[in-house]
Amino acid sequence: MSASTLAQHFLTGISLGGAYALIAIGYTMVYGILRLINFAHGDLFMMSGYLMIFAMASMPWFVAIPVVLAGTVLIGVVIEKAAYAPLRSAPRMSVMISAIGVSYLLQNLATYLYTAIPRAYPEIPVLKKILSFGDITTSLVTLITPVLTIVLVVLLIQLINHTKLGMAMRAVSKDTEASRLMGIKVNTTISMTFVIGSLLAGVGAVLYFTDRMTVYPYSGALPGLKCFVAAVLGGIGSIPGAVLGGFIIGICETFLVAFGYSMFSDAFTFLLLIVILLVRPTGLFGEAASDKV
Repeated sequence: MSASTLAQHFLTGISLGGAYALIAIGYTMVYGILRLINFAHGDLFMMSGYLMIFAMASMPWFVAIPVVLAGTVLIGVVIEKAAYAPLRSAPRMSVMISAIGVSYLLQNLATYLYTAIPRAYPEIPVLKKILSFGDITTSLVTLITPVLTIVLVVLLIQLINHTKLGMAMRAVSKDTEASRLMGIKVNTTISMTFVIGSLLAGVGAVLYFTDRMTVYPYSGALPGLKCFVAAVLGGIGSIPGAVLGGFIIGICETFLVAFGYSMFSDAFTFLLLIVILLVRPTGLFGEAASDKV
């Protein structure tokens, strides 16, 4: 395999990894505050894809993208208010079951509304622009995805470390009851976490589906699970860890396909999950947590 071909596959891998990273951040942020694996997050990503199909049928892309991101955030907040907020004091298992139920609800709702037939994702002209660098040919979205991912992550880390909202998020993640006693609006802070996670999932959906061009009711299930693995690999609860995990899985998956092992690319992701749980259960950047007595 030539150097230019390797570079081409590497570019594709980091582009896919960037989209995975944006979705994985949603998993890791919700877990960091609620200790909840939001299994519906991948299906929210899928719904964002359908929103773009209908938005671009009636408006130009530069209007459709903000509308779709706002719609994705709205769905995420409604899910949090309807399915998770009423179970705030319930056992953790009840909340997890609710998350699985929301996941199946979104999949079946999409099947009922849009049928199971894959729909073509609309072409966003600026993102599909073809660029050539010597022997390497790539689309603009492939180059933009990792850059945009890193920019958004830097902004998110700044928000968490240097704003009142970020301070509230860190406090709630450490001790919910103490945060409430200190006057922090816990429910508002949790809702804002879902807003940020849903927004990043919407951005990830635009970048992911622009390259793959089709949306169907289960198109968020497998990417959602892979992004969950990325979050676990990096250390669930760690934003830099989720980003690194996303890039690792995206690059590995791309090279497995390039070398002719496409049938093993999905299996590799879950084998990686087993290995990381056996070797380092807290992930690459995770910290061992001690339960309070």
